[in-house]
Amino acid sequence: MKYMLLIYSAENGWTQDEREQCMSDSTAVCHELDKQGKFLSASPLHSVEMATSVRIRNGKRLVTDGPFAETTEQLGGYYVIDVENLDEAIAVASQLPPAKKGTVEIRPLVELPNLPDQEFKADTDIVL
Repeated sequence: MKYMLLIYSAENGWTQDEREQCMSDSTAVCHELDKQGKFLSASPLHSVEMATSVRIRNGKRLVTDGPFAETTEQLGGYYVIDVENLDEAIAVASQLPPAKKGTVEIRPLVELPNLPDQEFKADTDIVL
């Protein structure tokens, strides 16, 4: 079963050293999952300052800067994994460094037929 692990934390809650260590430790987890055939994708996201939200209301498009809601934690990245069950997804989420300072939300993916191939190439200039 495929799961998306959504990483939430306060963007200003990380020192530069913590951010670099998190990236290093997270990369190690990704390589370990890849060896087990369970890694599909992962990427941190740029700051919420770069976010744009789109809503359609009464047939009109509303485009605003920033995330949809004001919260103390922001969506900072994701992992997509292919594991046997929720218990295994919880075990993986528990290994992720961001779980120590924020929240890892686990959501099963709905697989839709007839979608184009989903190869994702992340931008290399990433801010956690």
